Amino acid sequence: MDNRNLMVAVSVVFIVLFIIVPIPTFLLDVLLVINITLSLLILLNTIYSTDTLSMAAFPTMLLFTTLFRLSLNIVAIRLIIGQGEAGKVIESFGRFVGGDNLVVGVIVFLVIMIVQFMVITKGAERVSEVAARFTLDAMPGKQMAIDADLNSGLISESEAKERRKRIQNEADFYGSMDGATKFVKNDAIAGILIVFVNLIGGIIMGMIFLDKSFGEAIELYAILTIGNGLVGQIPSLLVAVATGIIVTRAASDDDLGSDIVKQLFDSPKVLFIGAGGCILLMPILKQWSLLLTAAALVYLGIYLQNQTKELSKAEEIEVEEKEVEEIRKPENVISLLQVDPIELEFGYAIIPLADKNQGGDLLDRVVMIRRQLALELGVVVPIIRLRDNIQLSPNQYIIKIKGVEAASGELMLDHFMAMNPGTVDEEIQGIPTVEPAFGLPAIWIPEAMRDKAEMMGYTVVDAPSIVATHMTEIIRRHIHELLSRQDVQTLVDNVRNSYPAIVEELVPKMMSLGEIQKVLANLLRESVSIRDMVTILETLADYAPVTRDPDMLTEYVRQSLGRAISKVYLNSSSNEVITLDPKLEQLIIDSVQKNEAGTYIAIEPEISNKIVARTAGLAEKMAQSGKQPIILASPVVRLYFKRLTEHAIPGLTVLSYNELDPSIEVNAIGMVSI
Repeated sequence: MDNRNLMVAVSVVFIVLFIIVPIPTFLLDVLLVINITLSLLILLNTIYSTDTLSMAAFPTMLLFTTLFRLSLNIVAIRLIIGQGEAGKVIESFGRFVGGDNLVVGVIVFLVIMIVQFMVITKGAERVSEVAARFTLDAMPGKQMAIDADLNSGLISESEAKERRKRIQNEADFYGSMDGATKFVKNDAIAGILIVFVNLIGGIIMGMIFLDKSFGEAIELYAILTIGNGLVGQIPSLLVAVATGIIVTRAASDDDLGSDIVKQLFDSPKVLFIGAGGCILLMPILKQWSLLLTAAALVYLGIYLQNQTKELSKAEEIEVEEKEVEEIRKPENVISLLQVDPIELEFGYAIIPLADKNQGGDLLDRVVMIRRQLALELGVVVPIIRLRDNIQLSPNQYIIKIKGVEAASGELMLDHFMAMNPGTVDEEIQGIPTVEPAFGLPAIWIPEAMRDKAEMMGYTVVDAPSIVATHMTEIIRRHIHELLSRQDVQTLVDNVRNSYPAIVEELVPKMMSLGEIQKVLANLLRESVSIRDMVTILETLADYAPVTRDPDMLTEYVRQSLGRAISKVYLNSSSNEVITLDPKLEQLIIDSVQKNEAGTYIAIEPEISNKIVARTAGLAEKMAQSGKQPIILASPVVRLYFKRLTEHAIPGLTVLSYNELDPSIEVNAIGMVSI
């Protein structure tokens, strides 16, 4: 690395010295050959590069090569005007291009300079300017995309750093290229001016100091001027083409040649149409070369067709061989042990719901389900697997949790489901059914009756909404089963990024991931959001030294989240609740038993059935009046009463007094007693 830096430094110093110190003609010939070779190498490297950042030093190379060409131009001017010669390379170029006709040589030289300056250099400059502007404008969006992928867990921190560094390098590169193209442009302008300086200065020098006639001076110095101009402009043209390639190059896995050939000659249909166009031009242009071109295109098209067929056959054979090999592998059985956390299986008639080509938006609704539950409960729902099942009836669907059927339903795709919210007296004709998510009576109606039903006051939903609502409720009921230790690790790591102190204090010194998982699962079991992980972890850190019982820790966490919990259920001006008889609470406290696994209540079946029946009666009365049944109990009793009633009355909400926000007023309308 040190030797390379030394070589570059010495080269730059010598380039500057060439401008000042005269050099002999034989050394100028060697340097001109080196200049042409370097320009050719730069062009070839841009052609074979697969990415712009693979030539990140290109703007600096433009500066060095431009300075090198200008220094050689100055040396050549000194020799041409001062001695009337500039070495074999310049003279050979001038005589080769001009030949016996000096006018032809001058015209060819001027055309080359115009093409370079007006077409290639101007175009490369404009593309560089636009690329730099768009790259800088796109930086904030790219940075936000990286942050989003990092927050969602799609990439790691190291990958995010690498992508950010790449974006910064791209911005620096295109910004540098925007300025470096000015070297190429101004080099072309300088080449034009140097031509006139050489020609005018040479004629004056030849006529005054060398005693030549005007014709002899023009012949001598015009050849040298053309040669010097070409020796400078050909490398400049190569570098300008390389600049145009590098700024117009899109990122690819292949080099430029492979991309051009692949994209230009990849479609046999295009080649056949091109051959037809050549044949149509034959009567107009009357050139037999058109027939040869058409024949070549037809041959190439047939060759590509055969190659495509052979490639597809080879891919099919390879796929079949891989499938057979996978079946034969003994470890293939392991893949059968994988159980998807959430599955939605449906019959063939429901497939259009998941097919975007048929207008289905079920996949988008699944994404919204995961987003909605993440906002409501603060947990990342696992990927929901959608698959068809020919064993089901055509209109049936099944929701599975960890491979076990949790719910099912049937749909009528060409119908809508109408539900009476309880305020509609007039009945509507349809096919009676039951809403699958909440078990409410409903009616299937055709699409033509939708507007009428809505005007009458019915709640009308389509088939995708039915499936999405049903799946949302099933996931909400079973989300505590889906919370794994890995999910808890992800949640804890997310808190660690902003609040490292609380995580370091709690995990693993006080509690393990498994113990935190049990507390979070207890909260999710009763639909308590765990989005405020900071409060949850701080509460666990406060009470973990006192008790390791997950149930007791859950109650402490619920009290810390009391305001959020009570706001969900008690948000009206008159909050009506059902309380527990103090004697019943004392009975429950006396029935609490402890063992190694934790605590449980031991009440005689007859008494427990009586408690459940009276609770169910009061809850049903509240539900009939359009209000959500809520039981209010003391903090010590809340957990055990919930366990006593959760199987018989699964939707019952049980709150403790410590969970109530002080600003909320409640009104007891009933009491559960023995």
